[in-house]
Amino acid sequence: MTTDTMTNQPGIMRTDEEHADTTGMKTYGFWIYLMSDLIIFGCLFATYGVLHNNTAGGPSGKDLFELKFVLGETFLLLFSSFTYGLAMLAMHRDRLGQLMGWLIATFVLGAGFVGMELYEFHHLISEGYGPDRSGFLSSFFALVGTHGLHVSFGLLWMLIMLIQLPIKGLTDKTRPRILCLSLFWHFLDIVWICVFTFVYLMGVL
Repeated sequence: MTTDTMTNQPGIMRTDEEHADTTGMKTYGFWIYLMSDLIIFGCLFATYGVLHNNTAGGPSGKDLFELKFVLGETFLLLFSSFTYGLAMLAMHRDRLGQLMGWLIATFVLGAGFVGMELYEFHHLISEGYGPDRSGFLSSFFALVGTHGLHVSFGLLWMLIMLIQLPIKGLTDKTRPRILCLSLFWHFLDIVWICVFTFVYLMGVL
């Protein structure tokens, strides 16, 4: 081993350690954000739990919810989580083309989910069952709408990554962003399973 090589080794090791520390801190910080988001959703679930019987003489979930339609939404979001997992595998293998392909597939599935949710909201409001109709509908629109806004934000984040990746490639900056987006996307999947079970499934029973 030459003197130059020996001299450079500590610098390389420090760079790797600094990169690992930076990625770790970003991931840790994002976990804290997700915990704060969990508190928000917990409050919305609690509000819905209190108000779901306050229909003010109007329709209940049994009258409004179309379970087959919501199952279609659920399938889209759950399958988008699977495609994002494949995107992460492609990133770990340094396959940029595959990564972008799976991100595009995830984006399309997520956009389909948001589109179906917007259709459901439009249908309810056009029938006169908007959030001002009862406490039940106010809490329903608040909970489901907040989740939909989060998914829309995730789609915007994904779109930005699809623009950045061809330009910057897989770097020390883009990798943590894809990782944090993965945590965010899977978190929304878990929240939606709770929404589907607590709001829709229990609502039609």
